[in-house]
Amino acid sequence: MAIAVADFDYRDTSGEVTDQTAQHDERVHTFTNLIREELSAQGKYRVVALECRKLECSTTSLGADELVAAARHAGARLLVYGGIHKMSTLVQWGEIEVVDLRRDELLLRRTFTFRGDTDLAFRQAAGFVGKTLDGVVPKKPRGDLPPHC
Repeated sequence: MAIAVADFDYRDTSGEVTDQTAQHDERVHTFTNLIREELSAQGKYRVVALECRKLECSTTSLGADELVAAARHAGARLLVYGGIHKMSTLVQWGEIEVVDLRRDELLLRRTFTFRGDTDLAFRQAAGFVGKTLDGVVPKKPRGDLPPHC
C-alpha cells in the first residue's frame, strides 16, 4: 500500500537562551526519515515521495489541502503527518495522524511524549512512532472485494 510521510513540523516554546534551530531542524528531518525507513522495512507499505512547491512538505508550510493534494498526486493511499512541540528543556510532545486518502477518513491520531533533546531521544521517538503505525492499514470493506470473493 502506498504511503506518504510528510515532513514533521517543529515548535520550540521552551524559552531556552541558546538558539538550537539548526540542531532541531536536523533532528526533525532525521526523525521523519527514520519513520519512512521503518514503514518501508515493515513490508506492508511502499513509501512514496511528496513533491511540494516549498522546501518543507508539512501542514504548516503547505496547509492541509495542498498537502493532501501532493500525497494524492504521488499516488499515496495513506498520508502520515504531524509535529513535535518542545515544551521545556526535557519534555517534548508530538502528534501523528494518518489519513486514508481514498475514504477521506482519519485512521489514527496519537499523541506521544519523549524526554530529552538529543539525537538519541529523537531516534527512539521515531522508532516508537514507526511501531505505532504498524498495522494502520485500513480494512477492506465488502464493496472493495474482488467479484469472485
